[in-house]
Amino acid sequence: MLKNYTEKTSVAKTIIALIVVAILEFIAFYILLPPLNIHDIGSWIFQGFFVLLFLIATFFCSKENNIEQLSVTIVSKIVTAVIAIGVVVVVIGGLTSLEIFNASRYSSLIKVKECKFEDEIAQTDTVNDIALMDTKSARVVGERAIGSLSDLVSQYVINQDYNQIDYNGQPKKVATLEYADFFKWFNNRKNGIPGYVLVDPVEFEAEYIKLDKPIKYTSSARFNDKLQRKLRFEYPTAIFEGYYFELDNDGNPYYICPTLTAKIGLFGGKDVKGVVIFDPCTGKSKYYDVKNVPQWVDRIYDGDLATRKFDWYGTLSDGFINSIIGQKDCKITTEDYGYKVMDDDVWIYTGVTSVIDDSSNIGFVMINARTGETRYFKAAGAEEFSAMDAAEGQVQNLGYKASFPAIINIGGEPTYFMVLKDKSNLVKQYALVNVKKYSIVATGTTQRDTLSSYNKLMKENNLGNKQAIDDMNNDLPNINIRVTDVEYITTDGETYVYISDENNNVYKELFAEDESLIFIKPGAQITIYYEEDKKDGKKNADESQSTTDGESQENGLDNAKYDSQNIKTIVKWKAQGE
Repeated sequence: MLKNYTEKTSVAKTIIALIVVAILEFIAFYILLPPLNIHDIGSWIFQGFFVLLFLIATFFCSKENNIEQLSVTIVSKIVTAVIAIGVVVVVIGGLTSLEIFNASRYSSLIKVKECKFEDEIAQTDTVNDIALMDTKSARVVGERAIGSLSDLVSQYVINQDYNQIDYNGQPKKVATLEYADFFKWFNNRKNGIPGYVLVDPVEFEAEYIKLDKPIKYTSSARFNDKLQRKLRFEYPTAIFEGYYFELDNDGNPYYICPTLTAKIGLFGGKDVKGVVIFDPCTGKSKYYDVKNVPQWVDRIYDGDLATRKFDWYGTLSDGFINSIIGQKDCKITTEDYGYKVMDDDVWIYTGVTSVIDDSSNIGFVMINARTGETRYFKAAGAEEFSAMDAAEGQVQNLGYKASFPAIINIGGEPTYFMVLKDKSNLVKQYALVNVKKYSIVATGTTQRDTLSSYNKLMKENNLGNKQAIDDMNNDLPNINIRVTDVEYITTDGETYVYISDENNNVYKELFAEDESLIFIKPGAQITIYYEEDKKDGKKNADESQSTTDGESQENGLDNAKYDSQNIKTIVKWKAQGE
């Protein structure tokens, strides 16, 4: 009888141990939110830990409390077998996922189309409509958008991960508001998050958008209102790659949440399988296969994932051994990447360099962030960081730092275009650097001035399509005027010529860019080819981002007497009749 009682007690303790471990696992799952998916190594570790914990618990529930007694129990045998099987599966699954056994499969995860630069990248006739603002600068501009709204500033902060989107054909950066801390969430959880910040990276402007229906689910919310927890309980097996805040064509907010699966072995070659589109206002979501994602969605492939897939292609196409020994034709992407809006989509772009010599690029790659389409362009020259150093060298006395550049086509020449920022991440100047010959560097306080300087440098060095460069200027608007006044104004060490006509219009040009301006006198009849300043980085980069830290608003090109004028930038001029 005593024996039967002891056995029943042992069984009861085992059941209690199982319940306790199950409760602990649920609590851990609620906090850590791991995917319950065999293709995720973290899931195996998570489950294995609690199986091992249960095995240890059954040891203390055994009759004699020793390992010999435990080993003969049915429960211990089952648990031990489960652990052994799990270890075998993970080891074999890991080995069959290695690149050494699957080089061709890894390299074929993407299809790369080799393209000609001048055929695929449209020639840039003006640089005033190119998005150059990086995330750090977007944060500065975005903070200004809500800085005067005291009810928002005291309760919310802007999410620091500004997402690049194509919004009805225009490049934009967008970020939602977040709760500042736990107590701000607790006090505002019923009202939710009222809106988001939309930044124009071309005009260097930001606006706060108030929503008709507030956002309930977000990363900064707690308990069941947390975005990741809401999605995990709806999609417990999904391996989420990220949670990207985007807008549809009507400005409604959504989180775009790509899901991954292993394409090689048990764990290897993870790639996008589908996308969950989640409405943070209502909590409703819908899963889409990767081929059926709506057109307005911009980001399915993260930059890290996209460049990693290209690196597999670039290094493993000729086999694993070649990627280690010899490394013939092996190429990889450079350390960073940017985003470019093109063809109504967002494209990830980065340089491509040889694994043997990474001091220069052999080309660059563009990957569609929605479809995964990959285009490779051969364009030997400076890699991005060398170009950034070259641009910074032009303004080393000012201590400005270059942002990661955009790649554009000027006169048929691949060209890096970037902004130069001060320590406060305010844009101060622009820079253009030739990819093939990065000693050709043009900087300026406006985009127009920078382009004008660059075109002159290209002509001097016999680079690019001269006719295409001339056509840039000839296609610009022009006007015949009679000069009434000429003034030379120096600001920040740069001298600008301001020309007024009989209709009180004002035209300006950097004197160093065209010293022939000195021949223009009052009364002269001239033809001016010009460009409006209203889209030239909002007159200039400084003016668009002044007012922060108490900076003067008169910090760039325009003298105070001209602040209210619609000033046009002179591209070139000639005497009438020439």
